[in-house]
Amino acid sequence: MKRTLNLTSLLVNAMALIAPGAFLWTTFQIQAAQTNGGVTTAGEMWTGLMAALILAFLTAISYAELANIYPKAGSGSSYYYAEAAFLEKEKAGHRKWARIAKFLVGWISHLYYWIYPGIMVAFSAILIVYIFGLFGIALAVWQQILVAILFAVLNGYIAYRGISGSTMTAIIINAIQLAALIAFAILAILYRHAHPDLAYVQTASSIMIPHNFTNLLFQSTIAILLLVGFESVTSLGSEALRPKQDIKRAILLSLIIQGVFAYLFEYFAAIYFVGPQMTGTDATGAAVSGWGAAAASGAPIGDMVRIIGDSMFGGGTGFILVIIFAATVVLALIGTTLACLNTGVRITYAMGKEKEMPTLLGILHGRYDTPHYGIWILVAVSAALGAYGVVNVDNLTQITLASNTGTFLLYGLTNLIALWAFFGRPNSSLLKHRVVPLLGFLANFLMFGAIIWLGVSAGGNSASDAVIALAMVAVWLVAGSAWFIHNSKKLSRPVLATNVPQANGLDHDDA
Repeated sequence: MKRTLNLTSLLVNAMALIAPGAFLWTTFQIQAAQTNGGVTTAGEMWTGLMAALILAFLTAISYAELANIYPKAGSGSSYYYAEAAFLEKEKAGHRKWARIAKFLVGWISHLYYWIYPGIMVAFSAILIVYIFGLFGIALAVWQQILVAILFAVLNGYIAYRGISGSTMTAIIINAIQLAALIAFAILAILYRHAHPDLAYVQTASSIMIPHNFTNLLFQSTIAILLLVGFESVTSLGSEALRPKQDIKRAILLSLIIQGVFAYLFEYFAAIYFVGPQMTGTDATGAAVSGWGAAAASGAPIGDMVRIIGDSMFGGGTGFILVIIFAATVVLALIGTTLACLNTGVRITYAMGKEKEMPTLLGILHGRYDTPHYGIWILVAVSAALGAYGVVNVDNLTQITLASNTGTFLLYGLTNLIALWAFFGRPNSSLLKHRVVPLLGFLANFLMFGAIIWLGVSAGGNSASDAVIALAMVAVWLVAGSAWFIHNSKKLSRPVLATNVPQANGLDHDDA
């Protein structure tokens, strides 16, 4: 792979995956609809996001520190980190676990990186169907599936053409997305100040102050999913001009810009807007307003934009603004899906190159220097998952839970790898290399457990969706175990890998 990416290029690729414009639109309804004991938890939406942001930074710091000591990870990311952390230990008893550790991390990462693009494809198809609906055009199920497939192919083609094209696409999309978000947030705040007599659901201070820890935990289990993707830049190490300096910076900066700036600001504005001016009907046909209307709407942010436009700029303007804002969300989803494809396929490429996965996946295109076989296979998987998810909300929930499980397992394992990598290492920091990765592991374990517990204990479709998702994860893990055993016999090689320098010759700064 060619080294073409500077800090800005790395940063915008990471930012594209943490797309606040896409996820504000796609998740606000879910967050508004979440209940605890029949009572909405939406009052803790902003504080839950803040808690999730703190947890995300714990894992981001671990990734950044690993990227700093292992700049030669290339496209391997955590897959490489796991092996290097064991191989640099002096005792052979530790090094013998290197291949097992890296395979486990690499295989589990596919639950996240190969399912997540399919979720984005489904989200995109649902949004495009919504836009058609605004013009009175109702698409049949087969047409919705076709939209999902075409969206996956479009992103696959951009990824196939090379990382430079993907980067330019990400730059444009990030600029449009952030401009649209700032405009929406400012207008939402101005609307409220222009209509001070309405009974809004929360005051400015109550939005930012936690009131119920359990409800905060409920909200944070969703909010953490908005922030994943900061680590995606670690898989671009082979294409980075200065991987040692820039990957660490891109990880943290992407989370600061998209998480601290964009998400906290836009969520504050959206929550600040919710009040009796938002109306609708729930599943029973009863009239609802405020949080109830947000939970009942298929696109509450679109409803807000329409109300703002009609009220502040005259009747009919709201419809035009909804179309414009929805279009920016589609663009954001293109950037997110593209970032997912680029990240996922590079982990697969690293494993294929080392024959830990079929070698076909470790081949680069002669002209574009992209792992083209892997890209098109991932496009096919994404199209299939997107088509499955667009059919109904239960299907979408199942693949989302399966992907989330992989995310938290991968993040948790990476924090443990960071803890192990810096154990006994000269100049290691107690805070950054002990406390932070330990807290990061515990936080991810807590979120993973909370998501599963909330799903299973909810009963009904939520419980069955959680069980199906866990079954998907179990099947993948069993398949990985079988492949690892088969591949070990086929290659007739010892468990100890050899592509990372051994402990005796390993320089800690150039591992």
